[in-house]
Amino acid sequence: MAARHWLVARMDLAWRVVRLAAAVALLAVSLLAVVPAPTHRLWLLSIGVTEYGHFVAPVALLWLWPGWQRTWNRRIALGCALVAAACFLSPVVRALLIAQTLPATLTAAFGEPTRQVRPDAALRARPVDPAMLFVGAPIPAAQVTTVRYAVRNGEGLDLDVYLPPRHASERPVPIVMVVHGGGWSVGQRDDLPALNHHLAHLGYVVVAPSYRLVPAHTFPAAVDDVRTALALVRGRAREWNADPERVALIGRSAGAQLALLVAYRHDDDAVRGVVSIYGPADLRYAWEHPGNPRVYDGIGTIERYLGGRPADVGQVYDDASPYQFVGPNTPATLLVHGGRDEIVSVVQSQRLAERLRAHGRPHVLVAPGWATHGCDYHFAGPCGQLSTFAIERFLAAVL
Repeated sequence: MAARHWLVARMDLAWRVVRLAAAVALLAVSLLAVVPAPTHRLWLLSIGVTEYGHFVAPVALLWLWPGWQRTWNRRIALGCALVAAACFLSPVVRALLIAQTLPATLTAAFGEPTRQVRPDAALRARPVDPAMLFVGAPIPAAQVTTVRYAVRNGEGLDLDVYLPPRHASERPVPIVMVVHGGGWSVGQRDDLPALNHHLAHLGYVVVAPSYRLVPAHTFPAAVDDVRTALALVRGRAREWNADPERVALIGRSAGAQLALLVAYRHDDDAVRGVVSIYGPADLRYAWEHPGNPRVYDGIGTIERYLGGRPADVGQVYDDASPYQFVGPNTPATLLVHGGRDEIVSVVQSQRLAERLRAHGRPHVLVAPGWATHGCDYHFAGPCGQLSTFAIERFLAAVL
């Protein structure tokens, strides 16, 4: 009997230790929702924590199981679990706070979204749908066709065209070009395709080009490719029932730099708007103010893209920076940038917003404080919903 009591006591002690250790580990992971990630791998984990954390919060609350108050280690475990649950849920709470003012902010800057491209495909009614956080967002698949738009030194460059459902009486629809990211060295045109399918469902002709990558091709190769792709799409717009005079560009990360530069240096009024999703707008500033190199080698990435340091190729840095080309005719700009982005600092978009404001150009900066680089990876997550809502309203207003 004594041996049995001893075994039970040991097992209970072991369970309490495991329970406490699990609660502490859960708390440590949850902190990635509120503090910057210190390494590249933890940054990748932080995307999951911030955009999927609401799935984990109920697990943390299991520590409320009856009997938590009996021992000190159970009480500590409960405290850790409650703090973890709060951290996991904080992105949703903060997203709901932003959602209260976002529609009015967008309308004040860009005007009312006066016309839906497809009357039978309504815009989202609210910036964040709590149910969608858990059940996901329905994304009807668009018809996708691939077109070769250029050949560079024997290397073919293609773009994907996402076609909306077409009606015989429908007038030509706007064009939206989506430029992928990847530090100018990796990435593919079909990265994060949910937004492309969604916008095509709303009625836009969506195009996503490939472009030449570093290290084989430095600036301005990628910019030239995006310009060439845009020219081809506009030239063949009628084939897809698209309007070549109503164009918007969207880019993520490095793709945002390309989209901004092409939009800001376009020589006619066809480009009505541009969306930068956590993009670098001033590459000289980015080189001079790098982030944590354990998360991402920002300096090396920029030097490989531009072919050297600012001291050696300073004019190239200026030529590659959309920030330098803001002027009285700059198109409407939507900026989406996480407030704790460890790879491209939110200061990039803040400085661009200030410059746009100084020139009286319409713009909005959506900067979720919890969000990191890649925050729109989860299409139905807090940042994914906010950014999609903002993009929908922006395109409906400017196109």
